Amino acid sequence: MSTRHDIAAPPTEGGAAPGRPAPGTGPTEADRRRRARLSRRWQRDLRWSPYAFVSPFFVLFLAFGLFPLIYTGWASLHQVELTAPTDMTWVGLRNYTRIFDDDFFWNAAKNTLTIGIISTVPQLLMAMGIAHILNYKLRASTFYRVVMLAPYATSIAAASLVFVLLFGRDYGMINWALDQVGIGKVDWQNEKWASQIAVSSIVIWRWTGYNALIYLAAMQAIPQDLYESAALDGASRWQQFLHVTLPSLRPTILFTAVVSTIGASQVFGEPLLFDANKGASGGAEHQFQTLGLYLYEQGWVNQHLGRASAIAWTMFLILIVIGIVNYVISRRLRASS
Repeated sequence: MSTRHDIAAPPTEGGAAPGRPAPGTGPTEADRRRRARLSRRWQRDLRWSPYAFVSPFFVLFLAFGLFPLIYTGWASLHQVELTAPTDMTWVGLRNYTRIFDDDFFWNAAKNTLTIGIISTVPQLLMAMGIAHILNYKLRASTFYRVVMLAPYATSIAAASLVFVLLFGRDYGMINWALDQVGIGKVDWQNEKWASQIAVSSIVIWRWTGYNALIYLAAMQAIPQDLYESAALDGASRWQQFLHVTLPSLRPTILFTAVVSTIGASQVFGEPLLFDANKGASGGAEHQFQTLGLYLYEQGWVNQHLGRASAIAWTMFLILIVIGIVNYVISRRLRASS
């Protein structure tokens, strides 16, 4: 049987063991300076790296967000035309007073309000119902969720083209179905309420699935203990929805209502493409012209950039008011809960 003999390593010069500094020696002055320099570099990197990572967003925001906002605010106080954007004549608040005295502005504001109501209320109600159904355990639930997002991912131009064909006066499928049940044909593009309903249907189709997934995510975050307690107390599915689901979804409902209201105030593509022959006028009698179309008509059709800038800032102030209302309501909801 062989035995193992450990052979001690020979001592280094000065008697120090291998891998250890010789007695009486330590880091040199150059080493200390190098370590201090690395420490300062590390501290600077730790302090400034987050700003470097987020700086691309702020650069793009300054170039494409803040600068246009300030420029349109300045242009709204001048008379400036699209043909000569550098020639500005100071007019003060005249552009604002002119648009407030313009009947077409108030018509566009009323159309925006009615289209917003017609599209937002059914949209959120349908989204809530769809989310409630998808919240139960269903087969192929992932497939249904993807289907819900398909309209949101569809191009506005493609969706509007399809709906134009569906709402065609002479050969549209909607009028064909109405004719089958004894209702006469509807001129969807030229009648006021019919055209607004048709435009709203495009908005409803496009955004219902998106809001349904938001509601579904909020529903899945509700503790199951609440439903089990309600079931033990004898509550039906409908009672559980009214007394458990809806109160728990109040912040989410408020969020979707505000976001949908902001989106409705900026509706542009759907009414523009619904009647391409009339363009930005929103129909032969401006019956579905929204504020977005009115802005586009003043700036790029009539070429009044100063007036268009005033309209843009008026819409911006409306959005600020909506945001303040949202803040007040959300504070009251948090205080009452």
